[in-house]
Amino acid sequence: MNTTDTRPGPSLKLSLTILFVFIAAALAILLLRNERDSTVTSKKQLQVGFPAPNFTFPDLNGQQVSLSDHRGKVVLVNIWATWCPPCRQEMPSMQKLYERFTGENFEILAVSIDSAGRQAVAPFVRTMNLTFPIILDPKEDVRPLYGLTGVPESFIIDKEGIVVEIIIGPIDWATPKVFLFFQDLINRPRS
Repeated sequence: MNTTDTRPGPSLKLSLTILFVFIAAALAILLLRNERDSTVTSKKQLQVGFPAPNFTFPDLNGQQVSLSDHRGKVVLVNIWATWCPPCRQEMPSMQKLYERFTGENFEILAVSIDSAGRQAVAPFVRTMNLTFPIILDPKEDVRPLYGLTGVPESFIIDKEGIVVEIIIGPIDWATPKVFLFFQDLINRPRS
C-alpha cells in the first residue's frame, strides 16, 4: 500500500486560490483601462476645415436658438461658464467685438455650461452689460459634440458652416488683428 498522499494540501489550495483571484483582478483592471482609453480616444474632436456640428439650446428668454439659423453669417461660438475666471476675463472684449460687427454678417453665440442655467447666467450678463446672444446648456450636451477639453473654448465658423479657427483659452477679442481677421472673413464671398 502506498502511503504517499498526492492530493494538494490546504496551503497549496490557498495559494492557488489567491493566485486565481489576483489574475482575475489584474485582468479586470486591464479590460476596464482599455475600455476607458478607447472611450477617450473615440471622443469626437472638432477640427478646422470640417463642418461645425449643429446644436439647439434655449437663450435667456427661453427661445430655441440653433447654429444652423445663422448660416450665411460668420459665427463665433464661445463655450464658457460664469464660474470660470478666464471666461469672465474675455467677456468685455467679446462685447466690443460684437459691437464692432453688429449689423454685418456676424453673430456671437455664447454657450454657457453653468449647471444652474438661467439662475447663474442672467445676473452675470446684466452685471457685465453683455448684449450678444447667450445660450444655455446646463447639461453640457455641447461638450462631447464639440470635443471640449475645458472652458473657454471658441470656434470661428465661416458663412458655409465650416470651422476656420479653434481657440482654446481666453483671448482679447478687441484687438486690431482680431477685428481685421473677422472683417476679412465677413467680406469673403460665399462659395
